[in-house]
Amino acid sequence: MELNTIDALKEGLKAAGIPYREQEPLTAHTTFKIGGPAAVFVQPTREEELCRAIALCKAQGGPFYLLGNGSNILFGDKGWSGAVICLAGMKGEVRQEGNVLSAPAGMPLNMLCMAALRASLTGLEFAYGIPGTVGGAVYMNAGAYGGEMKDVLVSVRHLNASGEIVETPADALDLRYRHSIFEESGDCILSAKVRLAPGDSQKISDQMNDLMGRRRDKQPLDKPSAGSTFKRPVGAFAGALIDQCGLRGYRHGGAAISEKHCGFVVNLGGATCADVLALCQEVQTIVREQTGYTLEKEIRVVEC
Repeated sequence: MELNTIDALKEGLKAAGIPYREQEPLTAHTTFKIGGPAAVFVQPTREEELCRAIALCKAQGGPFYLLGNGSNILFGDKGWSGAVICLAGMKGEVRQEGNVLSAPAGMPLNMLCMAALRASLTGLEFAYGIPGTVGGAVYMNAGAYGGEMKDVLVSVRHLNASGEIVETPADALDLRYRHSIFEESGDCILSAKVRLAPGDSQKISDQMNDLMGRRRDKQPLDKPSAGSTFKRPVGAFAGALIDQCGLRGYRHGGAAISEKHCGFVVNLGGATCADVLALCQEVQTIVREQTGYTLEKEIRVVEC
């Protein structure tokens, strides 16, 4: 983004009373702890501020990126030359209508899971422990332990390319393995509704705790990562293929295949985006040569 465009954006944000910071290190806003600075880091606190910030970015014609919890993102070492609009600090609450819960996009997914538990509603236990926001979970149709967001999603409110707020039913969102229509549309997810079923609160709690225990036992939660690095290929598991090729602990610079779970690339300390990308390419090549499977990255690489 050119300097005069940045200055115009900052003036617009200032006039609208929308908080922002300049040259904000993205290492502080991603679970990978990797990435250069964002030229402008916007922190709306209300839906109205979010929509206004997007409108200002579009009016200036510069690039902008919508960020949730930063749990599935790998930012480039040079950072982002435009605006990063972070939804994670936005205020909001879960609303309940019978068995349907509605939550704002910036809310941590775990908070929605806990709201379901308090309401004795079952069906969202699989999502407990996924380190993302509600919006991020919808965007990539997040899933684990046999469940996916598409299994419970009713509809999504979003800001479309024309600046209109619309609500779209789940069956029109092209929800499939780690994909939704939002990947192509670029629309901003504002909130989502999920339909659950009445359940026993103790059983729901027990299942949530069980799944969280499995995550702690099997996943490298003690090291920075972006979660599962590769998508599951048809007929196999990425982590098992990587392990089969003898790549457990394999490293490039500060990035390494986790010793605990080969499906994760972890930051051992000081890893760069270049380290992670080089490691991924090397692993993809070795796995393809030895097994015939082609691994596709699940993490989103964002460079500008």
